Amino acid sequence: MKKAILILFSVILVFSVSAQNKMVEANALYLAEKYEEAAAAYTEILQSGKESATLYYNLGNACYKQNKIAPAILNYERALRLKPNDENTRHNLELARARTVDNIETLNPFFLKIWITNVSNLLSSNAWAVMSIVAFILFITAAFFYFFGRYRLVRKIAFGKACILLLLSISSFCFAKMQKDNIERRDYAIVFSENVTAKGSPDESGTNLFVLHAGTKLRIKSAFGNGLWLEIQLEDGNTGWVKATTVEII
Repeated sequence: MKKAILILFSVILVFSVSAQNKMVEANALYLAEKYEEAAAAYTEILQSGKESATLYYNLGNACYKQNKIAPAILNYERALRLKPNDENTRHNLELARARTVDNIETLNPFFLKIWITNVSNLLSSNAWAVMSIVAFILFITAAFFYFFGRYRLVRKIAFGKACILLLLSISSFCFAKMQKDNIERRDYAIVFSENVTAKGSPDESGTNLFVLHAGTKLRIKSAFGNGLWLEIQLEDGNTGWVKATTVEII
């Protein structure tokens, strides 16, 4: 049993060192301005099963340097899915978006939703989960002093602390779930075809509604025809149908 564990540990260590070496090589190619080779190296690391915000960010930069705007935007968005508050990624994403053809006005969301999203992005899903567990343990401790404390003042303080800690535990759990759902969700995509005509129905004979260009972000509402057609919604609220082959899921 010990031998099997040692072998498994060795395999994991070798894999980790190999992935790290490949990352160093890819970064070296990027610094040498060999952007196409660097992008291929970053992609190879991703295909090996390793995923991180830094890896997507670097791949986005390599694509941007090659003037491949749609792939750059896709990888910046994937980086932000894993690390929503990264300033460098957000800055580079805005630079890439500025070079797209479509200028779609974003509907202003409710201010409370913006506030909740910003707060949830302050920490990672794991950090919020740890905070929720710690707060719940402290809540149980405070509840113990409330129910079994001898002095009225102690019980009064314990009750107030217990209420605050329970609220903190519940809210932290909700933020952790929001972060986890954001990482796992696959309902946003980037247009990859140069020109895409959105249809009023999921077929070629459908009414032409509007034209989208490479790099535009959209939300996928539903699929039709074994996933051949996707019902999409733009950031300005307009909806239509496009072929699944014209977009890449974030």
